[in-house]
Amino acid sequence: MTSNSASRPGQRGLTALIPQRPDDSSPGQRAAAQMLALREVTLPAAVVAAAAELLAEKLDHESDPVTREATAAVLTRLHNAVDQVHPRPEHRR
Repeated sequence: MTSNSASRPGQRGLTALIPQRPDDSSPGQRAAAQMLALREVTLPAAVVAAAAELLAEKLDHESDPVTREATAAVLTRLHNAVDQVHPRPEHRR
């Protein structure tokens, strides 16, 4: 699978930074490709916690197994990052 590391014309924000092919790859396949090229970014813990909440909601309704697996992996990483700053009570894990 080849990817284009340059921003795509006409797209803005995070979506423009995600390499895509002109085929019908799933969000999970694109997320898996991104996880292979991990880089770090600094965000407020509240933003990471909010992203985790939104992803958890999407995970419940996702039918594509690759997307479910990638979403679960990202969700775990987000929870771990937030827990390093603000540990959650045991009952919320």
